[in-house]
Amino acid sequence: MGGVGLPQFLHTEICGKCVLLSPTVPKLKCRMKSKCRRSMAPGLIVGSFTTVSIGSLPWGVRKSREVPKMRDTKRCISASVQPLAQEVVVDTSNAEADVSGDAIRRRFLEFYASRGHKILPSSSLVPDDPTVLLTIAGMLQFKPIFLGKIPREVPRATTAQKCIRTNDVENVGRTARHHTFFEMLGNFSFGDYFKKDAIKWAWELSISEFGLPADRIWISVYEDDDEAYVIWHDEIGVPAERIKRMGAEDNFWTSGVTGPCGPCSELYYDFHPERGYANTDLGDDSRFIEFYNLVFMQFNKKDDGSLEPLKQQNIDTGLGLERMARILQKVPNNYETDLIYPIIDTAAQLANVSYPLADENVKTKLKIIGDHMRAVVYLISDGVVPSNIGRGYVVRRLIRRAVRMGRLLGIKGDGRGDLDGAFIPVIAEKVIEISTSIDSDVQARSSRILEELKREELRFVHTLEKGEKLLDQMLSDASLYARANKTVPVLSGKDAFLLYDTYGYPVEITVEVAEERGVSVDMEGFDVEMENQRRQSQAAHNAVKLEVEDGANVAETISDTVFLGYDTLNSKAVVEALLVNGRPVIQVSEGSEVDVLLNRTPFYAESGGQIGDQGVLYLSESKSLQTAVVEIKDVKKSMGNIFVHKGTVKEGVLEVGKEVEAAVDVKLRQRAKVHHTATHLLQAALKEVIGQETSQAGSLVAFDRLRFDFNFHQPLLDNELMKIEGLINEWIGDATDLRTKVMPIAEAKKAGAIAMFGEKYGEEVRVVEVPGVSMELCGGTHVSNTSEIRGFKIISEQGIASGVRRIEAVAGDAFIEYVNGRDVYLRQLCSTLKVKAEEVTTRVDNLLGELRTVRNEVADIRAKAAVYKASTITCKALTIGTSKQIRVLVECMDDIDADSLKSAAEYLISTLQDPAAVILGSSPGDGKVSLVAAFSPGVVELGLQAGKFLGPIAKLCGGGGGGRPNFAQAGGRKPENLSLALENAREELISTLSQKAS
Repeated sequence: MGGVGLPQFLHTEICGKCVLLSPTVPKLKCRMKSKCRRSMAPGLIVGSFTTVSIGSLPWGVRKSREVPKMRDTKRCISASVQPLAQEVVVDTSNAEADVSGDAIRRRFLEFYASRGHKILPSSSLVPDDPTVLLTIAGMLQFKPIFLGKIPREVPRATTAQKCIRTNDVENVGRTARHHTFFEMLGNFSFGDYFKKDAIKWAWELSISEFGLPADRIWISVYEDDDEAYVIWHDEIGVPAERIKRMGAEDNFWTSGVTGPCGPCSELYYDFHPERGYANTDLGDDSRFIEFYNLVFMQFNKKDDGSLEPLKQQNIDTGLGLERMARILQKVPNNYETDLIYPIIDTAAQLANVSYPLADENVKTKLKIIGDHMRAVVYLISDGVVPSNIGRGYVVRRLIRRAVRMGRLLGIKGDGRGDLDGAFIPVIAEKVIEISTSIDSDVQARSSRILEELKREELRFVHTLEKGEKLLDQMLSDASLYARANKTVPVLSGKDAFLLYDTYGYPVEITVEVAEERGVSVDMEGFDVEMENQRRQSQAAHNAVKLEVEDGANVAETISDTVFLGYDTLNSKAVVEALLVNGRPVIQVSEGSEVDVLLNRTPFYAESGGQIGDQGVLYLSESKSLQTAVVEIKDVKKSMGNIFVHKGTVKEGVLEVGKEVEAAVDVKLRQRAKVHHTATHLLQAALKEVIGQETSQAGSLVAFDRLRFDFNFHQPLLDNELMKIEGLINEWIGDATDLRTKVMPIAEAKKAGAIAMFGEKYGEEVRVVEVPGVSMELCGGTHVSNTSEIRGFKIISEQGIASGVRRIEAVAGDAFIEYVNGRDVYLRQLCSTLKVKAEEVTTRVDNLLGELRTVRNEVADIRAKAAVYKASTITCKALTIGTSKQIRVLVECMDDIDADSLKSAAEYLISTLQDPAAVILGSSPGDGKVSLVAAFSPGVVELGLQAGKFLGPIAKLCGGGGGGRPNFAQAGGRKPENLSLALENAREELISTLSQKAS
């Protein structure tokens, strides 16, 4: 029971068939006495009575009646498998809240929490998994547990996970259910309960909690999964005609070629039960929607394709929040739920249209904007910024699609008076406004999100304008080619796709503009290019790859490594395992490259941006006799929290089970500690100098330097860098003792601790504090007192992606080495220039001034030589035309450089009588080609433009260029084609001008 206006039963032992006989009786008995001996205790029904009409009630209400309002405490857990009763009591006190997206999410989590599941937070959209680009499923954060790589912390969990999928982005807005951003509600069992409980609770949630009519739910099971079929049919009571057996393609989940897998069972909602049972197809989107998927992870798929039972059977489920909201809110598609519609409505207001009254074309564009704006806001909040690679490209592409849709809808400006302003930040404000229950961090990051969106939109508008210019050039080239070959002008599908994909230029506008110019568009070729990209996208983003690796067998036999390195750099340890080329061995001898797994270690394993320690493992028979020495060059974490010491056996033989002395390189550890603490100080200084909104986007803590990536929209000024350095060195000089403490993560965040980008945290976290300066969640190693850092120097600051800057710096010994090295360079420079250090700048400026003067003199001489040479070829000009005498000169000027070629063309066009057209080419060396076109006013008036004319000629030389109607320059990389290009230019110029001058 439940749903729109359905009752929130309070007693936990009333079965699903229980109904209220009367609102006035003091004690209500269950009608199903033969199956249920429970009763609802007196006093649970309180509040006023409300008359509800038939039309306002959901499924199953037969008549208008007086119903009591009920106080929401615990909900009824149904033990029945029978359909819902037809007579229900309706709680009208909070009907809307019961089916809002936020309420559905909350009710799902509370439902499973009351059944022993721990509510865990959504993980970031940036997964801690190199096999996937973005978080595409609710199970992704539990992948290591399903693989057996790390132990479970809880036997049962439930989450509301943010997800991104872009493999079918073209369907967004065009179907009722496709999205790029969506929330997946899930319940998970890690070797605890299995099919029976998963199925029972899924049914209970759907029927008792959300109030879906039992006769509208259809079930699919894997064709060979008799166990699931029996549970659904015999125990739950779903009629056989509403249970479909389906093949492996639909109902058998695999993680990859090998690895955990198992059958699925899916729940579908039927929007049109009146169509009956004959010839039903659960894939019919007009009738059914799959809203809940249960994966029974019970097998391991081996290399030969055979299946073996897993030692630990798991449950992985997913319920689509948007889909359930659509069902309960009774709207025709997911977009018109309260999760997305407010965003669409904001876009509609900016476009000055009414969504309810709009045609399907306009609605589709508004839906795309609504969907994509959700995706980009949450992606940027999670640290992904627009770029041309990886995750950044996903953000950029979605932003550009949203901007395109807005432009097609006629949105101009920000809707607040600035016609040149950006509009998507205005829509993003609505996304942020309704984000609180999904991700509370979005509000805190709103300024950065809006600024990033504004910059990207304005940049894209400029790109669109470039696309318009490129389209104009492409259409001119197509027309020129068609005339030369006497064919119909066609814009290739490849060119149309280039405009669409690279420049974000809408293909429908390309078609429209082309038709106006008499050019058709090869749409079949465009579709081929689009399909190629779609296949590549699906291959890259549509699967979560899980594999049981060789190392997993090792992981089953050993425990997590105990890390001792906060307190000591030397300790005894037992060799738990040895791996050579990823495979376990019993012993290794001198010269072998080996991975050593110890039961305990002082070595820090790479994490949190800090690289792994280096050092030595000693195996000694006695204090004076060492029988093995292993040089450790790196340490990494694998299979959860197992430290893998990567090294080379320098002496002797090492065996599993032996006790070794593990010794960390003290000097290198100190360098890492210094740089890690300096990184914390750098982040604090950045926030103080350029603003609290800046946040970390990546880091590296190495022995020789530190690297810190942060979100900021422009280069830092010299005075800002000086101020940052000054602050850090001041904090170093304060000689402040650091504090470290382990505490619950909620307490740490409440205290103001900053989380490091890309890191995963457990229930308990380590907090590193420089009192009064910095407080961060961090598992890295740090100095005890800031004075150990000694000094700090920024060595570079640069942009690495749109909206992301990078600072590299040195501290401690690396700082001293850097300063000494720069001093040596300066001494050498002083010696070469024969000046004092303070005079170097003045001397260099003077030398540069002298060099510029000499270069200008040389350029002037070259230009004069080119003009002189040009004067000797004026006699080669041809005169064409009858009504108008037009002079045409097309010549190669050997190895003249581009600037001199320009001077020659300017001389010739001023010397030859108007109208005149000059095309010059040269090959100045290094495989380069220079081209110049100069047209007099009379030629331009005839309709020829130098820039458009020169483009196709430059293409023949492997290059391109452009310019004004009267003057253009171009370059190329194929000097061997220069003669042919100039000959084509001469023929085309003579042919075109002859027609216009006749």
